[in-house]
Amino acid sequence: MSRLQAGGLVDRGRSLRFAFDGKSYRGFAGDTLASALVANDVKLVGRSFKYHRPRGLLTAGSEEPNALVELRTEARREPNTRATTAELFDGLVASSQNRWPSLAFDLLSLNQLFSPLFVAGFYYKTFMWPASFWEKLYEPLIRRAAGLGRASGLPDPDAYEKATAFCDVLVIGAGPAGLMAARTAARAGARVILCEDDFRLGGRLLAERDEVDGRPGSDFARSLEDELTAMPDVRIFRRTQVFGVYDGGTYGALERLADHLPTPPTGMPRQRLWHFVAKRCVNAMGAIERPIAFANNDRPGIMLASAVRTYLNRYAAVPARRTVVFTSSDDGWRTARDLVAAGTEVIAVVDPRPDLPALLTAPLSRQGLRLVLGAKITQAFGGSKGLKAVEIAQGGSVFRIETDGLAVSGGWNPQIGLTTHQGGRPRWSPELSAFVPSSLPVGMRMAGAVSGDYGLSACLQSGCAVGIAAAEECGFTGTTPEVPRAQDEAVAVTPLWHVTGGHGKSFVDQQNDVTVADIEIAWREGFRAVEHLKRYTTLGMATDQGKTGNVIGHAIMAELTGRSMEETGTSVTRPPHLPVAIGAFAGRHRGRHFKPTRYLAGHDWALRQGATMVDAGQWLRPQWFSAPGEKDWLASVTREVTTTRAAVGVCDVSTLGKIDIKGQDAGIFLDRIYINRFSTLPVGKARYGVMLREDGFVMDDGTVARLGPQHYVMSTTTANAAKVMQHLEFHHQVVWPELDVAMVSVTEHWAQYAVAGPRSREVIQAIYGTAADLSNSAFPYLACRDIALADIPTRLFRLSFSGELAYEIAVPARYGESLLEELVREAVARGGCVYGTEALGVMRVEKGHVAGNELNGQTVTRDLGLERMASTEKDYVGRIMAGRPALMAADRPALVGVRPADPAQRLRAGAHVLALGAAPIADNDEGYVTSVVYSPAVNSWIGLVLVKGGMTRVGTRMRAFDPVRNGDVEIEIVSPIVVDPKGVRLHG
Repeated sequence: MSRLQAGGLVDRGRSLRFAFDGKSYRGFAGDTLASALVANDVKLVGRSFKYHRPRGLLTAGSEEPNALVELRTEARREPNTRATTAELFDGLVASSQNRWPSLAFDLLSLNQLFSPLFVAGFYYKTFMWPASFWEKLYEPLIRRAAGLGRASGLPDPDAYEKATAFCDVLVIGAGPAGLMAARTAARAGARVILCEDDFRLGGRLLAERDEVDGRPGSDFARSLEDELTAMPDVRIFRRTQVFGVYDGGTYGALERLADHLPTPPTGMPRQRLWHFVAKRCVNAMGAIERPIAFANNDRPGIMLASAVRTYLNRYAAVPARRTVVFTSSDDGWRTARDLVAAGTEVIAVVDPRPDLPALLTAPLSRQGLRLVLGAKITQAFGGSKGLKAVEIAQGGSVFRIETDGLAVSGGWNPQIGLTTHQGGRPRWSPELSAFVPSSLPVGMRMAGAVSGDYGLSACLQSGCAVGIAAAEECGFTGTTPEVPRAQDEAVAVTPLWHVTGGHGKSFVDQQNDVTVADIEIAWREGFRAVEHLKRYTTLGMATDQGKTGNVIGHAIMAELTGRSMEETGTSVTRPPHLPVAIGAFAGRHRGRHFKPTRYLAGHDWALRQGATMVDAGQWLRPQWFSAPGEKDWLASVTREVTTTRAAVGVCDVSTLGKIDIKGQDAGIFLDRIYINRFSTLPVGKARYGVMLREDGFVMDDGTVARLGPQHYVMSTTTANAAKVMQHLEFHHQVVWPELDVAMVSVTEHWAQYAVAGPRSREVIQAIYGTAADLSNSAFPYLACRDIALADIPTRLFRLSFSGELAYEIAVPARYGESLLEELVREAVARGGCVYGTEALGVMRVEKGHVAGNELNGQTVTRDLGLERMASTEKDYVGRIMAGRPALMAADRPALVGVRPADPAQRLRAGAHVLALGAAPIADNDEGYVTSVVYSPAVNSWIGLVLVKGGMTRVGTRMRAFDPVRNGDVEIEIVSPIVVDPKGVRLHG
C-alpha cells in the first residue's frame, strides 16, 4: 500500500508472508519487520510503558524506543525485540506488547486519566498507606502492570554458543568509515575483524542518495565488501553487535546466526557470544539522530527525519502520504529533498532558524514547497490511527496544517556508549552540539560520525586515516590510499531541545514515558545531578539506555539549573550496549551442560545392575540397586544395609575428593589446615581430620593418609572437593608461600571402592592374594599402603564410614570398572552385595557420623562433638575465631540422635524441635533434625539432630514439628550411635 514501484534495496522477486497481531501481510526479502509494516501502511505498533499511549515507529535502527514486539510463538516466543532490527523472513509471526485486550483497544490506556499521579518519583510517594494494602493490593497490581513482553515460560529449544577470536584490528561498524578503515588496515597486512549489527554492510550508504566515485553509495559499499571478502586475513561478521568493552583489548559481541530464519538448521546455534581480543579497535558506530520534545510528539506517524529517509531510500517504503519536516539542522532538509525526489508530497518544512543559506532552501523553493522559517511545531494532533495535524507557531501567529507524517531532526549524537565502558566520561562539544568522549579505552580509535565527522567525504577520509594508524600501531606499514570522491552534505545545527506552548505531554524518553514535566519535577525536588535525574525519573533506564532521549533530558535540566551542558554533563552507559539474551551468556551451559557431569569408571556397569543414579556434587552416583521383587527404594536400601552388616558390601566412593600433597613442609602445612596434628602421623597410617574456615566454622572433614615421609593423600567430602582445593591453594600461595609444599587434585585419576562388613577382609584378600598380609597385626585399623598388583599400582586403606570392618581400595581410573566387577563377584560369592549412597547414608547415621547435612557452614566443632580433636599446642586456620563467646555458648545446638516415640511414625529432615506442649513459634525453636534414615537395626526411622543442650537431653521426650509437610511427631532424644556403640566390629 505504501511501497514505491521502483528503487530501494529490497528484492521484489522474493515475496515474504508475515503476520502482525494476527493479520497477514506481505513484504520483500531485504525488509525488516518495521519497513514491511511501513510498506503496509501500519502506523500503530505498540503502547507506551506507563501511560499505554499509542505509539508508532520513531527510528529505523537499534535505538528504537517504541516498536518492541514479540516474535515467534510457543517456546520460541521472544519478547522485546525491536521491529526495526528484526529481519523479515517467510512465515514470521509478530505480536504487539503491553496492551489488553488488543492494540487498537487497550483498556490500560485509562492510565492516562491518572497521569497526574504517575509523574516522576510517584513510586516513592504513593502506595504508602494503608500499610496492609501493600501485599494484598498494591504489589499484585504493580507486578501485573510491570514489564513489557512475556517470556514463553517453556524450555528454550535453541542452542547458543561461545567462541573467541583474535585479530590485530577490530572494526566496529561497516558504514563508510568502518569499511574504509577495514580495507586500509587489511591492505597494510593486519588481521582484521569487521563487525556490523545490520544484515547488510554499508550503514548510511544504504539509506542515502549519495554517490561515491560517481556511483550509488550502496554499489560502492558492495564493491568494498567484495574486496574485503576476498582477503584471507579479513573476517566479516554480519548481524553481529559489539556490546561491551573489557580489559586487555577484549570486546563482547553477539552474532545472530539464525534469528533471520524460522528455525535454526540442525546443528546450528541460534546465537553465538564472541570474545574478540584485538590489539587495536576502530570504533565506527556512527551517530544517532535526536528528536525534539513538543506536545504530543509521540503520536504514530512522527519519525526521525533520518528514519524517514531510510524507509524511503533503502526499503522503498513511504511512511506518510503528506509529510511535514520539522528540523533545526541542515541534515533534516535532506529528508524533504529525498521525499520530493521520490514523488511523495511534502507539505512544509518548518525550521526555527530564521535565516538559512539559499543553497539549502533554493532547491525546495523551486519545487514550490512551503518553507516556514523562524517557526516551531508546538503540538501534534491525532490518536491511535496516526497523526492528523500539527500546530505551528511563527512569530506571533499560530496555525495548523493537516498531515499524516512528521519528520523531525534535532541534530545528531555520536554513538559513544562503548567509549564509556571503562570509566571514560563524555564531554560537551559546542562545535557539534553533542557529547563526545573525553578519553577512550586503551587501544581504541574513532572514525566517522562517531568522532563528529558527519559528512560522507569526511567519513571516508577519517576511515582511511584511522585504519592506517591502527595497523601501524600493530607493527604494519601501510600507504595512504586515494580517498574515494564524495560530497559532504551540510550538517550545521542549532540545538532545539523542546518547544513550549502546546497542550499535551512532551516526551523526552519515549520508552519510559519520561516527559519534560517529569524533569521539571526532578529539578524542583532537588534531583538535579544527571545520575539522580536518571534514577528519579527513569530517564535512560530502559533497554535503549536513553539513546534518543538522554541528551535532550540533560539539556532541559541544564536550562532549568542555569548551567552549561559541560557543567551538567551526561550519564554513562553500561554493557551490554544493546540487549543480549541471557541464553547467549549461558551458551551451552544449561541442563546437563550447566556444569560438567562426571561419570564414575563403573557408571555403565552400575546402570546394567539396575542402579538409580543421583547427582552428587558434579558426579552421578548409584543411589541404590533395585533387585527383582522389591516394591520400592526403601526395600532396596534396607536389603543393602542388612546384607552389608551381615556379610559384605561394595560401594563406589570414587567421588570423594582426593588431593595428593607432597613436600618437605607438607606435614606442617596440614597441621595449620586441620585442627588436629598430622606432622606426627606415622608413614603407613591414616587419621581423621577436621578443617575450619577462617571464621571458625567447620568447613570439611575427611581422612589424611601418609604414604611416605613427604607424601600425604587427603580425602574430602564429594561436595566440598573443589572448595577444599581452593582453600589449600589460597593458603599456600597467599598465607604461607614460604612452605615447601605442592598439591594436586587426583580425584578423577583414582577409582576408589569401599568394601565393608564382617567378610570384607576375605574379599580384599581374594583380590590381593599373597601380595598383601591383611591380618589385624599386619594391617590394623587406619593402616594404609601402596601395593602393586600385577604391575597395577593400588592404594589400600583400612577406613570405615559404616562402623564395620572395612577397607577402601583405589586403582587408576582406567582399571576401575574391572576392579569393581571383581570386588562385587567376590562379595556376592560370600553372600554380599553392591550398595549405593542411600545405604551408605543409613549406616553413617546409625554410627552417628556427620556429613554434609551437619557440615552446613553453620556448625562448629563443639556442636558436632569434635572439640576434643582440636589441638591446644598449635595454631591452625580458624582457631582464634572459633573461640568467640557466641560459638562457645553452652546453649548452642549440639549433635545427638533422635527417634520417634512411636516406631511406626516417620521422621523427616528439616523438622523443628520443640518442647512438648510448646507453641510452634520461632521463640520456642530448640533445634532441627539434620538427617533422617530408616534403620533396619532398630526397625524404626532414626535421625541426627542439632538441639540445645545436646547430650544432656538424652532420654528427653520432645516434638518434631514440620509445618511444610504437616508433620508433628513426638520424639525421644537418644545417643547418635545405635549400632555397635563400643566399636567392636570396626576392629574385627
